[in-house]
Amino acid sequence: MEDSDGMHRRGASPGVYRIDPGATTVRFTTRAVFGLLPVQGFFTVDHGRILITEDIGDSAVDVVIRAASFESGNPQRDEHVRSLDYLDAAAHPEIVFRSRDVERSAEGASVQGSLTVRGVTRPTVLTLGPVITDDQCLRAQAATSIDRYAFGLTKAKGMTGRHLGITLEVVAFPIGA
Repeated sequence: MEDSDGMHRRGASPGVYRIDPGATTVRFTTRAVFGLLPVQGFFTVDHGRILITEDIGDSAVDVVIRAASFESGNPQRDEHVRSLDYLDAAAHPEIVFRSRDVERSAEGASVQGSLTVRGVTRPTVLTLGPVITDDQCLRAQAATSIDRYAFGLTKAKGMTGRHLGITLEVVAFPIGA
């Protein structure tokens, strides 16, 4: 069965789901060297949970990502991004997203919330892609764009991309299953 906004439900019931860090991916894309070079990579989810309620607007998402998990395939760049110049992963080990509202519209569904990076919290909207649930598992896709300047990450203007495209592929299991 498919809702008009593209959300799928196959035997889904309201409840609390634990995000599986091993099966969930958080990928990013950006540009470097004055926009000439594409950079992509990922972060690792530490833990999180999804609450699905009868009224979708009351549903909630809480996710913690390890700042030190930043990986772009370039060890020198990765260490620099984890350093005091950018994420300061030693002092701010967690990147946290907490939702405050889930909305449906003619264009689809979105999760309104706040993202905390390096101790700075800013509003963030995740645009939901397909959400598929069954009795065993919840799978969801979402995307957003982050302006690193909004979080005070302003080193190497021009050399490092200002905006990051983030895509998430989330796998979660019912708690108690």
